[in-house]
Amino acid sequence: MIALARKTLVYEWRRFVPVVVSIGFSGVLLLVQAALVLGIFGSASLYVTASSGDLWVGYPGTQSVNFGRAISPDLPMRLRMDPAVTAVEPYLWVDADWAAERSAGNVSIYLSGISTRADAMMFARLLPAPLRERLREPGAVIVDPSDLDTLAVEPGGRAWINAHPVRVVGTLPGLRGLGGVNVLASLDTAATIGGRGAEDGATYYLARTASPAAALEAHERLSRPDSRFGPHEVWTAQAFAERTQRYWLVDTGAGVAVLFMSIIVCAVGALITGQSLSAAIASSSREYATLNAMGVSRGTMVRVVLEQAAWLGGVGVVFAALVGAALLVVASAHQVPVAMTPLVAAGCVGIVVVLVLLSSVSAVRRQLDIEPATLLR
Repeated sequence: MIALARKTLVYEWRRFVPVVVSIGFSGVLLLVQAALVLGIFGSASLYVTASSGDLWVGYPGTQSVNFGRAISPDLPMRLRMDPAVTAVEPYLWVDADWAAERSAGNVSIYLSGISTRADAMMFARLLPAPLRERLREPGAVIVDPSDLDTLAVEPGGRAWINAHPVRVVGTLPGLRGLGGVNVLASLDTAATIGGRGAEDGATYYLARTASPAAALEAHERLSRPDSRFGPHEVWTAQAFAERTQRYWLVDTGAGVAVLFMSIIVCAVGALITGQSLSAAIASSSREYATLNAMGVSRGTMVRVVLEQAAWLGGVGVVFAALVGAALLVVASAHQVPVAMTPLVAAGCVGIVVVLVLLSSVSAVRRQLDIEPATLLR
């Protein structure tokens, strides 16, 4: 009887094309929605994930990177005293206003003061060494190319940050963040613009260790309170990135709205898939009635429908993967913040398969009550 499922799909494929399309459409909705969530809220922790530091030290209770406050300038000494720490680096965060010659008003920006050393940790995974060297010029800044229109400036152009003159010495794709425009500058330039001296300390300090295991051991030691170095808290890079993403996803209205939209997408996908499968199965009502009259058990007919659903779901998932991949490529080319991981992709596939199987079971239950007398009508 199981072979009947495959033969039915082959000889009556036109009947099942709308089902495959609806399953694929549901899968595309899930994939794109998941990619947007990962991309948008993943960009909130860009400062952490694009950097190579193993440990981050900041003000206690900081919920997100952009909420950092100045901490003691003596903290680098404590970090360097730990046997697992091999390098320490300051990171300066400045909330500032950008003004350009052809701009009608100021633009709020996030100014990041970073080290210009070749082995610097901040944005090490994103910023190439030659471009980092350009920041050594006083007043030099780097922005994302997609933010040039917002900032009303061109590469090589001049502008003002908090009334301090700056020059755009380069652009860096992938620098675009959540909630504001990211601008990179050297530590000296950022300190000048922010009006900070060496005695004020940095917003964060990053530490590099020899290995992930050493980072965990150092984190445990450095997390012990020590009032000599002022209020501070130590996080591993992964924990701080997750903390930032969780804040934007769960604790803000934007995150709640996106989660609600994701639920709506799942509901729409389930409704479309269920209706399509119900229509396909309902069109075979006489065939099921014939099988019932021939004495075929209900369990066997359920297995036939489930195998059909599995084949349809598999083809629909492949269709969704191809279309979804194409859409994500187009989105990336147009600077839309999207991202995807194998685990999330597998989760989307699992949701689609479960929706297909549940919809098929729900649809076939209505067909199992069909009496053989239906054939006489």
